[in-house]
Amino acid sequence: MGSRLVLQVDGTSRTEAQIAWRAASAEMAATEAILSRFRQDSELSRLNAEAGSGRWRSVDGRLREMLTLARRAQRQTDGRFDPRILDALEAVGERAGVPYAEIGELAAGDTRWLQRAGRDRVAVGAPVDSGGLGKGLGLRWALAVAIREVPEASGVLLDAGGDVVATGRPLDAAAWQVGIEDPGWSDRPLAVVALRDGALATSSTAVRTWTGPDGTRVHHLIDPHSWRPANSGLQAVTVAHRDPAWAEIWSKALFIGGAGRIGPEARARGMAAWWVEDDGSFHLTPAAAAMTPWRS
Repeated sequence: MGSRLVLQVDGTSRTEAQIAWRAASAEMAATEAILSRFRQDSELSRLNAEAGSGRWRSVDGRLREMLTLARRAQRQTDGRFDPRILDALEAVGERAGVPYAEIGELAAGDTRWLQRAGRDRVAVGAPVDSGGLGKGLGLRWALAVAIREVPEASGVLLDAGGDVVATGRPLDAAAWQVGIEDPGWSDRPLAVVALRDGALATSSTAVRTWTGPDGTRVHHLIDPHSWRPANSGLQAVTVAHRDPAWAEIWSKALFIGGAGRIGPEARARGMAAWWVEDDGSFHLTPAAAAMTPWRS
């Protein structure tokens, strides 16, 4: 999914850990083969090529689950999470994937882009981005297959490019210790999080930022209400959730919501969230503080 995958297993033999690694990496590879928007032969690319045509296509269960979850997330985040961002990414100069159908103007918050018939047939009204959601689902599924291979392990952790899902704990600690990176590129983490049986995901402008066609600095986090990179007053948002896919969804939705909204909303929802504003200030909710044994 465009990220380096790392597996850590505690409380089992090296041989068993290697078996778990093969199972987890195979699951992530299978997920990428179906959900990648950069592969011509992926099911998602074939579906996007027919977007807006009204044609029905039978799809794999992974893609069906991703599409269903994307539409649910769009509703639950008031449209701040929206997978129909490929044209917007192309417009600001990012290669958004293999060629797909050209679609006209999109209405923010419109969830009618996904239609289903029977168990496995779908049609989409606009090209869909798997993005962080695909990686979150891949982590969900890969952790499940890894755990099946090492049922006696004290703990298992998977890391895909800084997005993490874990269960149990290492033998020498009460929880996994996960650092939150500084988007200002300091080598020192902003905080260390004690993680057990859950996930952390980050939405940040630290890596995918470039000069757009009009000469301005742009990034990949698109606000579906303007179809432009979000000008939210934030550099990075990290969210903890029991599920890695929902951690991905809420980290993006809170980022799009902006600096003025993130604190009240995350606290009202009882979320553990950590964020860095444009002025470099670092903030966290009470739920996040309870998970943070160290911060700079």
